[in-house]
Amino acid sequence: MGSIAEPWGISESENANATPKGLSRELRHGKTAHNMSSSSLRKKSDLRLIQKVPCKPLKNVLSNLQEVILGTKLTVLFLAIPLAVIANSYHYGRPLIFGLSLIGLTPLAERVSFLTEQLAFYTGPTVGGLLNATCGNATELIIAILALAHNKVAVVKYSLLGSILSNLLLVLGSSLFCGGIANIRREQRFDRKQADVNFFLLLMGLLCHLLPLLLTYAAAGEASTSMINKMSLSLSRTSSIVMLIAYIAYLIFQLWTHRQLFEAQEDEDDAYDDEVKVEETPVIGFWSGFAWLAGMTLVIALLSEYVVATIEDASDTWGLSVSFISIILLPIVGNAAEHAGAIIFAFKNKLDISLGVALGSATQISLFVVPLSVVVAWILGIKMDLNFNILETSCLALAIIITAFTLQDGTSHYMKGLVLMLCYIIIAACFFVDQIPQPKGTSVGIQPKNSAGGGSFSS
Repeated sequence: MGSIAEPWGISESENANATPKGLSRELRHGKTAHNMSSSSLRKKSDLRLIQKVPCKPLKNVLSNLQEVILGTKLTVLFLAIPLAVIANSYHYGRPLIFGLSLIGLTPLAERVSFLTEQLAFYTGPTVGGLLNATCGNATELIIAILALAHNKVAVVKYSLLGSILSNLLLVLGSSLFCGGIANIRREQRFDRKQADVNFFLLLMGLLCHLLPLLLTYAAAGEASTSMINKMSLSLSRTSSIVMLIAYIAYLIFQLWTHRQLFEAQEDEDDAYDDEVKVEETPVIGFWSGFAWLAGMTLVIALLSEYVVATIEDASDTWGLSVSFISIILLPIVGNAAEHAGAIIFAFKNKLDISLGVALGSATQISLFVVPLSVVVAWILGIKMDLNFNILETSCLALAIIITAFTLQDGTSHYMKGLVLMLCYIIIAACFFVDQIPQPKGTSVGIQPKNSAGGGSFSS
């Protein structure tokens, strides 16, 4: 019975005996850039008072609450979660519900990363890496699925596009800029091998977005609209399956055959800093970590439901287009914890981790979340294609190309980061002034900008 109860609540004093000798180093090498980025926002828990509690089950529960809820510098943002539930229950302003839900999603995303890392201590680095790859962008995936359930295809496309643009331009740009300012007297260098792999995959994803768009324009005037949309939908579904296959190959490449490319930064320094060292051994047990992960996923689903249901009301009240809220506000607020971690590591001249966060997340969304959304829509009987229209696809293409040129020489300075951030501001301004309403009644193809009710996407 003792061996069963122990994983539910492991105190810090028991950590030394929780895992076999030498295992922590192996697991440390199984960490991803996402884990390391999130670890910069964690704080060491003081369990001295909890250790004085005589009742062991109560002590374990309090220890878990201390580690999971209070073990982050974003603890105060958890207050937004009950406030969002109360606001929804008492039918307060829907824009208020939207704002509180967005804020509540920020600490949850960071805690999911923490919990997947804790589970990796028990499952091993490979399974832990797979778990992190699945849960790394859980917020975007859940919002996409719930938006599809509401038949809001436009919100799905906008939010996923915004996540890719945010990672490539805002997160990477701010990381390079802050790192360059903090290390202005020395040249910052990073390993290009990992970046090259990510850009190859991002360009393949871009091809899958371009072809349905080009097919639509090529067939214009030579085929009916319904026929064009049918061809675009068939091509998109086929491309989505290919993209998912490419993502599986990417996981095999990253976690098995060429793991050293994605962990090379750890070989240069045996220990990063105090924030990373504290995670050398598990602080909670396997089953408690699994329960916390399941519970937080449910809370993310609840808040994502609020976000999807109230986004149009927030758009009307705040005078902002749905495209601007979905492409700009959702990614910035929803991934604020991960973004802050990337910037912190750039300050410490650890650009490999910052690049791993930004490029890895963009690749995961492009090759996993986007095609999976198309497949889920297919299963639900919803017609969602990969045609993101010319404006949105052009922004995506230019973001990938600009970022690739920025990182081509393996060195960095603050000017590169500044240019990336300015590009993001220009794109944000474009969607801020875009007030063209979205067309209703179709989920594939494009609508001419000058048509009645025309817009970029359909909902």
